[in-house]
Amino acid sequence: MANFTEEQLIQLKAALHKRYLHLQKEIRNELAHTQDISDSELAEYVNNIPDDIDTALVDRQINEMRELEMSMKYLSELEFGDCIDCGNEVGFERLLVYPSAQRCIQCQTQYEKAFPHESSPSL
Repeated sequence: MANFTEEQLIQLKAALHKRYLHLQKEIRNELAHTQDISDSELAEYVNNIPDDIDTALVDRQINEMRELEMSMKYLSELEFGDCIDCGNEVGFERLLVYPSAQRCIQCQTQYEKAFPHESSPSL
């Protein structure tokens, strides 16, 4: 695990939690009109998602929530903050800004060059 102070770990845990709650709220807002749907109507709803729901956005938000869940797990197991590609520290400041970051800046830059289609959505 990257060498974080106890105070930094507290800040990172708070940043992870804050981002997770923010994403939950965004998804709830996007799906706000689903509150009145009964369980029996849910399958029909899923098959006919209204046009005003940005499914790509919700999908990205859910994927980021999964990344945050993994980051929280790694943090609790003291395996948090190391780049998944090179093993170096991701960096405290980077993690505060983007709590689910899994790569250091150098490796993320290389990843985006190698897989440009994954970092920029297209129609």
